[in-house]
Amino acid sequence: MAMGLNDEGRGAGAPERAALNIMKTTPEDQAATFRNQDQIWPHRVIRRGGAVRALPPHDRPLADPAYRVGEAMVDLDDFMARRRTAGFLILKNGEIALERYGLGSGPQTRWTSFSTAKSMTATLVGAALHDGAIGDLDETCGLYLPQMRGSAYEDVTLRNLLRMASGVAWEEGENSGGNDVRRLGRAMASRRPGAVLELLRTLPRAAPQGAVFNYSTGESILLGAVVAAAVGRPLADYFAETVWGPAGTEADGLWQLECEEGLELGGMGVSARLRDVGRFGLLVLEDGVAFGGRRVLPAGWRDLAGQPDCAATACGRIMAGSPAGYGYHWWTLPGAPYADGLHTGAFLALGAFGQRIYINPTEQVVVVIQSAWRQPSDADAEVETVMLLRTLVRALRPAA
Repeated sequence: MAMGLNDEGRGAGAPERAALNIMKTTPEDQAATFRNQDQIWPHRVIRRGGAVRALPPHDRPLADPAYRVGEAMVDLDDFMARRRTAGFLILKNGEIALERYGLGSGPQTRWTSFSTAKSMTATLVGAALHDGAIGDLDETCGLYLPQMRGSAYEDVTLRNLLRMASGVAWEEGENSGGNDVRRLGRAMASRRPGAVLELLRTLPRAAPQGAVFNYSTGESILLGAVVAAAVGRPLADYFAETVWGPAGTEADGLWQLECEEGLELGGMGVSARLRDVGRFGLLVLEDGVAFGGRRVLPAGWRDLAGQPDCAATACGRIMAGSPAGYGYHWWTLPGAPYADGLHTGAFLALGAFGQRIYINPTEQVVVVIQSAWRQPSDADAEVETVMLLRTLVRALRPAA
């Protein structure tokens, strides 16, 4: 059912309408489209838990943090206006240091995740490993998905899927021709059960597994299919049981499906409230110890998943001109390029159009940003976001 304006805390009025194609919106309907993906795609509900984790105010809340862009000093309101920010949440030691909304959103708004869902899918691999449903990360896709036997993915390990180092051919991103992404879009648009996995079966091998980082939304969907097969139930249900509910979330989320009653798309499509995404971030920050004290991820999973563990995904190796690295479906921000080391040990979930989940274990900070950039990626906005995060982390350090 479509959410009306009253449901979102934006005042009375007619229900919002989403654009039919999330990649083809106008400035006027983009935010409504990001808020209302359940109008367009079949979905499965991610049930909230019984007990809600309180997020009390931090004793030193941030008022108007300012930072430098070129020769000018700008503040968060300016950033949110220019970067079309719908939600901005900063948690320090599990407490709200800052919470802001824009573009007509409010605390009850569900906003779509884009690729930050990839990090949620990877977290479910950790949960299945902890539960014993997955025996080892060096087990192969073919063990869990018989339909992938005979394909280039048959012997690819779960570890190399998590690293996005399968060695299977795929082109995605600004410098690609876009053919694989278009093929994925057509498979999704068909609303046919199994269409995405059928597409992945046709892909050839391009390199030995583990040797080359190659970003692929298809592989995140494959990873979600592995988890669903391993645990014997839908991904959204397992996420609710092992992560979403134990994190102390206050509201149900939604997960986009391949087709009616079909497979969750593990690379995208989780719609959730800002604070609940923050609670998910806290569960990861706290190394998989859930609200209430129950462990739901293997001990040490945060540091394993949040940092590169092979040469192919090492910092400075995955993209030309970037210091970033890649963990298990999390991007790494090394501290070394920055004199103050504020990002040391930090990692992020990144999604198109400016979605971010930033986790900094050293500083005990989680930041969630929900945005509606007018293009999927924006180099200037990327740089400015990192600068802003450094300013916020520094401002929350205890006074000397």
